[in-house]
Amino acid sequence: MGLTAVGLGSGLDINGIVSALVNAEKAPKEASLNLKEANVQSEISAIGSIKSAMSSFQDSLEKLSSADEFDKRKVSLSQADYLTATADKDAVTGSYNVQVEQLAESQKVGSGSVADVTAALGAGSLTLDVGGESFDIAVEATDSMQDIMKKINDADDNTGITATIVTDDTGSRLVMTSDETGTANNISVTSSGDAGLTTVFDATSEIQAAKDSIVYIDGLKVTSSSNTVDKAIQGVSLDLKKAEVGETTKVTISNDTAAVKKNVEAFVEAYNEMMTTVSDLSGYNAETKTAGALQGDALPRSIQSQMRSLIGSTYDTSDGAKSLSMFGVSTDRYGKLEIDEDKLDAALKNDATSVMELFTTEDTGLAAKLDTTLEAYVQSGGIIEGRDTSLQNQLERITDERTSLATRMKSYEDRLYKQFNAMDAAVASLNSQSADLASRFEALPGFTRKTS
Repeated sequence: MGLTAVGLGSGLDINGIVSALVNAEKAPKEASLNLKEANVQSEISAIGSIKSAMSSFQDSLEKLSSADEFDKRKVSLSQADYLTATADKDAVTGSYNVQVEQLAESQKVGSGSVADVTAALGAGSLTLDVGGESFDIAVEATDSMQDIMKKINDADDNTGITATIVTDDTGSRLVMTSDETGTANNISVTSSGDAGLTTVFDATSEIQAAKDSIVYIDGLKVTSSSNTVDKAIQGVSLDLKKAEVGETTKVTISNDTAAVKKNVEAFVEAYNEMMTTVSDLSGYNAETKTAGALQGDALPRSIQSQMRSLIGSTYDTSDGAKSLSMFGVSTDRYGKLEIDEDKLDAALKNDATSVMELFTTEDTGLAAKLDTTLEAYVQSGGIIEGRDTSLQNQLERITDERTSLATRMKSYEDRLYKQFNAMDAAVASLNSQSADLASRFEALPGFTRKTS
């Protein structure tokens, strides 16, 4: 370290001079490194944005890769009071007149009544059967009706009975309800043991009869143990809500082109977002007079070229080679996709199979081709990750250059201090010699100092 104050010999501000010279040498090199680092950071950010946009577009392809997504059915009802309905791809389009005559119900049985639900009923056992499957409840001498209710509900081998206590004018009863509806799930209760227990449970009687649901589909009677009727119409599930003789609900099954159209719209939106991101980061904005971080870079040009080529290509279908534009999805002069609503609606209505095959054909369909191309960029170890690794290496080299620059500047500073200190010492020595000579002259006889 050199002097930390004004030079003792020369009176010069050596610290200030050295600092100014070092900064003059260092500043342009630091500015260059800062600019390089900022550019690399911008490229890293831009590469990340492109990868994110491409991943989002790739995600949008999932619903266009499966034939099931193009083969959906929708259900409409003439009224909503009596049933709801769903349909899968196996359902045949058409209409059905459905009348709900009777809803399915669970059987309920009630034990004999007791005055005190907490009083012990005596020891013994109960065997409860529902739908032909039974389980046993061991009753302790101190167990009350409440205890028995809890044992039934908590039994691990309970085959489908829920117990509760209902109190009416005659006392409290243990009411047992089948968990499943229909006449096939009737309950039976048998008891053995102390008289107090058997008296209560041998008096078990039916409170509510089990019923099967009854519906008429186009005049044909269908009976079901539950209120969900699955197999009466192929691919259609009816959930019955209310029964009323004479009330007809028209159930209409049709192709769900709206769902397919929504997926196509999402595909177009994701594609345009991706291409906008790529374009913005690689182009020049004349209004702001700023260039994108990847202007002139080959990576975005490659992405744009590949995507446009795939979008504009034809793909084999059972009706010949087809392209997206034939179904109302075309490219505008900016390279973005746009939808002709009428043309797409007509294609989904009249040529849905070709639309499905264009997108979903395994390996050779549009979705598969796009996915393969995108995967090459966004996958782990892919093109973008390789580019990112290269940029990270550049950052590391810039860090090394900063370290090297700091070392060189320290050496330069030390050399300057050494030179200025030597100069300061020489000036101090000359000043000392000058003062000594002046003193000697003043001591000579007859020497008189000239005064001004």
